[in-house]
Amino acid sequence: MLDHPVYDGEGNKIGDATHIFFDVITGEPEWVTVKTGLFGSSESFIPIHDATVVEDHLEVPYHRDEVKEAPRVDIDARGSLSEEEERRLFEYYGMDWDTAWQQEQSRTGRTARSEEEMRVGVERREVGRARLRKYVASEEQQRTVPVRREEVRVEPEPITDANRGDAMADPDLVETEHEVILHEEAPVVETSTVPKERVRSTTDEETVTSEVRKKRKKAEE
Repeated sequence: MLDHPVYDGEGNKIGDATHIFFDVITGEPEWVTVKTGLFGSSESFIPIHDATVVEDHLEVPYHRDEVKEAPRVDIDARGSLSEEEERRLFEYYGMDWDTAWQQEQSRTGRTARSEEEMRVGVERREVGRARLRKYVASEEQQRTVPVRREEVRVEPEPITDANRGDAMADPDLVETEHEVILHEEAPVVETSTVPKERVRSTTDEETVTSEVRKKRKKAEE
């Protein structure tokens, strides 16, 4: 297929096939590259697993514009794809990288590179109940309040030239009665409700520790 045309599903020519990339484990073809530009060594990668050979050219189920926008890789630098580059191509073409990797490992009988990850979250669970009961308690309090009251005291007053006229105004030897209103102060008690305390919940922080395992490979000669 090298140097043969590559077309999309609508019959548009994308370019000529320049390289075929094989999986280093299975040996199966994975990608075909097409040089769509005029200069440079970067080429567009196209998945080959759904491609079909029609007469003298290759047809792929991807539109020409989509292929031209695919991530470019400078293949002259190494002649192979890194894992990160292949992952980006898988994501661009909407292919599941993890599933493809696991299937590949399953076919070859190799152990997949995997490791455990620690995920920490919180779950809400009932650990007990607290019942708050409000009740009214009465207590006796004493306060000392000064009060005043009026009293009547009869004080003899000597007759002087100044008050003689008032003293002689009353008839002699006649029984009379005078009424005087007396006042006194009495303590008055009033009560009012005022807030004193509040009840609220608190949030604590806890640190969790867990052991995670990772698979490692060791080359043996």
